Amino acid sequence: MQKKKRILLKIGSNTLTKETDNISRGKIEDIANQIAKLQDTCEFVIVSSGAIAVAKQFVKLESKQKEVFVKQALASIGQPHLIRIYQEIFREYGLLTSQCLLSYSDFEKEESRVNITNTIKVLVNNNYIPIINENDTVATDEIKFGDNDKLGALTASLLDVDLFMIATNTNGIYTKESIENGTHKTISELQDFDDLRRQVVSSKSTHGSGGMASKIEAASVTKKANIETWIVNGLEDDFILNAMEEKVPFTKIK
Repeated sequence: MQKKKRILLKIGSNTLTKETDNISRGKIEDIANQIAKLQDTCEFVIVSSGAIAVAKQFVKLESKQKEVFVKQALASIGQPHLIRIYQEIFREYGLLTSQCLLSYSDFEKEESRVNITNTIKVLVNNNYIPIINENDTVATDEIKFGDNDKLGALTASLLDVDLFMIATNTNGIYTKESIENGTHKTISELQDFDDLRRQVVSSKSTHGSGGMASKIEAASVTKKANIETWIVNGLEDDFILNAMEEKVPFTKIK
């Protein structure tokens, strides 16, 4: 049997909501449809944000606690709903899903790293798609440090995937000059990280906590593990398939 290409797909809150205040079931259907079409040649592991965004659809928490604790509470409320939406929609496309909640501290201990790797291997080998999020209820790293970009990169490196794909709300990384003059020209391929950092303009998305700078830092993690990173526009339909066929502009970080 031909070895399947293993892809770590990181989906940010802004992609999942299609830049609205609600999780887009249509976007999750779009992702499921693409994965179903690719399942003979590719296997997917998903790192998905969106738990806090889901919770905000249902509740408004009043609290005198710090904002980070309110967000942790919202993550606790939203995570089961997020996984349920994934399960329902993916099942319609014949895809099986599972939930994995990880913290950055899990990557610091050898025993935890081995356990994560072995568990995900069992899931993938049995045709389950692991859907990973940070365990926000007990850890605040994702809330503070970048919308799961780094978590995706660490997981991609741990699993030694073939490709790390970050779905965001732009056509990859734009040159600084093109952002300033409003033409938004995509950097299609690059290897020089110092040049890349110089190009990045500091900005954050509506729901996401990272912005492009955190995606660059995530790509630097996967680069050390010799894994190629693609930054693609997840708001577009068929964004995975179109990137693979190079029909759309996106950024490859070799």
